[in-house]
Amino acid sequence: MKKTELESGLEALLFYSGDIISQRRLCEICNTDLTSINRAISHLNEIYQATNSGIEVIEVDDGYQMCTAAKHLQIIQLYRQKPVKNILTQALIETLAIVAYSQPITRTQIEDIRGVRCEHVISRLLEYGLIEEVGRLNVIGRPILFGTTNEFLRHFGFRNLEEMPKIKEELLEKFKEEVKQEMSYYEEDVHEKEQGIELVQIDEIDE
Repeated sequence: MKKTELESGLEALLFYSGDIISQRRLCEICNTDLTSINRAISHLNEIYQATNSGIEVIEVDDGYQMCTAAKHLQIIQLYRQKPVKNILTQALIETLAIVAYSQPITRTQIEDIRGVRCEHVISRLLEYGLIEEVGRLNVIGRPILFGTTNEFLRHFGFRNLEEMPKIKEELLEKFKEEVKQEMSYYEEDVHEKEQGIELVQIDEIDE
């Protein structure tokens, strides 16, 4: 199987980047259409499989990334000397699930759902690149909002968030309601504090 100029160029781009390149960006760089890009990527993977290659190109969130073939995970783990299965503890998985199904979400909301403090867990997930800061909640203090990353999708083999396993509808609704309720509690608390500040200021003026 011989590679075309487009396939060879895509291979070079993805290898050099090491990260996800969007389909739109690939079309712009290669000056071609998406159908041609998808066909070239598909043929590259056929070549890799036919030659028992140690690499493959995967689709992640409307983009492509070159990575090591899944069949070689064990040897990669030996090189890293830290098996992936031991990285994600139960606490990390629980917190990651809360973020994935309720994003964007604040640390306080995560802690209210789990019932324990989560600073360390969130720091680890940020360190692993599985979650990231996606904005700020528009209330006093402007707490950070967290969401999942493209690395999260790649790590678990999803192309987008819609491919995540579905949970029971009633459980999902209950889950979302808890987040919504915690949000209202937070806003009420902030409102009460604001009123308290105003009262203190008024009292000081009266004096």
